[in-house]
Amino acid sequence: MSVFGRRTEGGRPQGPAAGVESPARGAVVVAPAPAPFGAEPDLSAAKDRLRPTVAAELGPTGAGGRSRVELTAALERIIAVAAVEQQLNLEARDRRSLVTAFLNERLPEGDVVPLARPPTPVSTARANIEEAAPKIYPLVMERIDSEVATRMSRDELSVQLSTVVAEILGELKIQLNQREQRDLVTLMLNDMLGLGPLEVLLADDTVNDILVNGAKNIFVERKGKLERTDITFRDDSHVMAIAGRIVSAIGRRIDESTPLVDARLADGSRVNIIIPPLAIDGPSISIRKFSKKTIDLDVMMRQGNISPAMATVLKIAARTRLNILISGGTGSGKTTLLNAMSQMIDHTERIVTIEDAAELQLQQPHVVRLETRTANLEGRGEIGMRELVKNALRMRPDRIILGEIRGAEAIDMLQAMNTGHDGSLGTLHANRPREALSRLENMIGLAGINMTPKAMRTQIAAAVHMILQVNRMRDGVRRVVSITEVMGMEGEVIVTQELFGYKFEGEAADGSLRGRFESTGLRPFFTTRAEYYGLDRLLVEAMG
Repeated sequence: MSVFGRRTEGGRPQGPAAGVESPARGAVVVAPAPAPFGAEPDLSAAKDRLRPTVAAELGPTGAGGRSRVELTAALERIIAVAAVEQQLNLEARDRRSLVTAFLNERLPEGDVVPLARPPTPVSTARANIEEAAPKIYPLVMERIDSEVATRMSRDELSVQLSTVVAEILGELKIQLNQREQRDLVTLMLNDMLGLGPLEVLLADDTVNDILVNGAKNIFVERKGKLERTDITFRDDSHVMAIAGRIVSAIGRRIDESTPLVDARLADGSRVNIIIPPLAIDGPSISIRKFSKKTIDLDVMMRQGNISPAMATVLKIAARTRLNILISGGTGSGKTTLLNAMSQMIDHTERIVTIEDAAELQLQQPHVVRLETRTANLEGRGEIGMRELVKNALRMRPDRIILGEIRGAEAIDMLQAMNTGHDGSLGTLHANRPREALSRLENMIGLAGINMTPKAMRTQIAAAVHMILQVNRMRDGVRRVVSITEVMGMEGEVIVTQELFGYKFEGEAADGSLRGRFESTGLRPFFTTRAEYYGLDRLLVEAMG
């Protein structure tokens, strides 16, 4: 199967290729069907089969005057093409192993190989690629069969793209070295199969957030701090094409009639897209990356997000089925803390999660994930948080986890907490624990229920047991700065007591903040509840 059609002298595709044509005549090598999935390749046998091809391309021995980097690139290309032609079922790691094996044969340890030419500086290489891409891309798209391309693996498409790109470069008399050609093919693959320029940032584990402000301004967050990247889109139309690919994958659309969309990527990363006329300076894409590593309370303790004593108290709070609200600002780490707390839930419990864009990473086997739905083009079909919370109560949940409480669903969540669904969790935006309680009160008012302020506060005090306040501080580190209990009512006021707080002490030479987590030494209000679970002594010891 070839992604490119047979071409006439004019260079345009005239239908699917019927067979393998010689690269010397300018046609793309047709990739045969891959080996059956799951077949385990014998690398020693594969190496023997590839050896004649490698020898024909590079000579029987030695590096042929190439540097180690150039020889590696040449071997990668030869093995990738030959693997497809010979129907070798090689995964990426297998190809890397074969490249290393051939490399070690041709460059014994201690050999010094002269550089064939000075390497191209990264900035120059990027400029060469960015200059060539707009000229090459339309010609490639003219010769491509999009339907066939969608059915091919990335490796197969890469082999065929490499051939046709080299051919077009020759036709246009554009000179790019092997590394630049590989980077150009990667760029095109990302555009065709992925999220274009954003792919490299999605693959970078040090990046937490990706923020696209129009075509030429892309920022990332690393270690809690924002920095501008040198990555760009071609133009706003390029950004719109990528935005359309993101939302179409989940059955939504982005256009002037629907210029604001919340979505998620296949890996669970959360995405917000807003386009003109709402976004004045061009389409904006905000991606909160899905963490590949599981973060629990012990990891947070080692990272300095909480103290060992706080970790113990939070574990006991989760085990004793307290209803907990996690409060904080945007990007403060609320969802990360919610995930960490959820890992303390027993695996025998039935959990229902409700989110606008599903991003929770629960490890329990019995989880039902619900997600809101926006209205269609006719303005019908919207399913909001409140409807999902009401429905969740009919699903026999042991615990309900609300990704974010932001409106009238607050009253339904509080009623659920008050009617046997202990151990429920939720997040909301607030800067202090007391402010979180005030926001809950305001959100109850949005439900249109006629309640006195005292009745609202009584409902809150009866439902919520603990508030965790998490902040992203100016050194980029996210810390749980307060653990506060809700104790009940005195008159018309909700009574709280703080168990732990963070005390700022100064700034170190490297810009990091110095401080310590302090226990107030008070006896936790939920000690009696902890006694029922046999955890009261451990709780008192943790409070110091």
